[in-house]
Amino acid sequence: MDQQAVTAGAPNESRAEVADQVVAILAKMVRRSPDSLERSTRLFEDLELDSTSALELLILIEDGIGVEFDEDTLEPEHFETVASLIAYVLEQLG
Repeated sequence: MDQQAVTAGAPNESRAEVADQVVAILAKMVRRSPDSLERSTRLFEDLELDSTSALELLILIEDGIGVEFDEDTLEPEHFETVASLIAYVLEQLG
C-alpha cells in the first residue's frame, strides 16, 4: 500500500489497516495473538514492555509501516495503551 495514502485524512479503511498493522507488529513482538490485544491493553503494565522494548517497538513499526517518528513528539502517554500507540502512529503519518 502506498504510504502517502495513509494520512490523517485517509479513508477509514486505510486508518483501520494501519491500526491492524500496529497491532500485528506489537503482537509478534510480545508473542501473543493479535486478537488477544484489546485497544485498552496497557503496554507497560499488561504486556510488560520496558523502555528498551518500547524503542524496539517503534523501530519495528517504522520498518513495517514506513513511518518515521519525530523524537521531539514522543511522550509517555503515547505508550499507555494499544489505542494511544495507534493514535500516535496515525498522527505521525498525517
